[in-house]
Amino acid sequence: MKPYLIGITGGSGSGKTSFIKELRKAFPAEKLCILSQDDYYFPREQQSVDELGVKNFDLPSSIDKKSFKQDLEKLMAGQDIQKLEYTFNNEKATPEMLTFKSAPVIIVEGIFVFHFKKIRRMLDLKVFLHAKENLKVIRRIKRDQIERNYPIEDVLYRYEKHVLPTFERYIEPYMNDADLIINNNSNFSAGLEVVKGFIASKLA
Repeated sequence: MKPYLIGITGGSGSGKTSFIKELRKAFPAEKLCILSQDDYYFPREQQSVDELGVKNFDLPSSIDKKSFKQDLEKLMAGQDIQKLEYTFNNEKATPEMLTFKSAPVIIVEGIFVFHFKKIRRMLDLKVFLHAKENLKVIRRIKRDQIERNYPIEDVLYRYEKHVLPTFERYIEPYMNDADLIINNNSNFSAGLEVVKGFIASKLA
């Protein structure tokens, strides 16, 4: 049978990564495969720059959507794939070779999974994580400073000039297309249990 494909999106800082990690803990790898858009960024030298010469990683063109779609199609066809981890230019991080094994349920996540029309059409279930803007800013600061080694000035500039405009143009408009909206202002526990239960029912 064709795998059941779930798309999960939301603005930066909405909690997608934490949500996905909790789903990963709940199901064995042979039952659930998770493919992240984050591993399909073009190299830094190929990224667009803004009027101040700052690289903008928050545009649809920053993602190799052709490879992203091709690998997703391979997983949907029952094939396994390998992909070098993208470390967000963090010199302290060493990228690993990631292996993705096809499974009965596949989750594809990222900020543009609804915006990319050909991928959106493949989705069986669309989940949108949402949070208040001030909370997303705080979470973005904590993440980018700790995990990606970005200075605070850079984080704030990118949020105002890149992240927020991208959310308003390429992410938020698709909220009304979602089958399930999970508000993560305090926590996503209830929404997580709903999705876990739904996946369990599909596996059963």
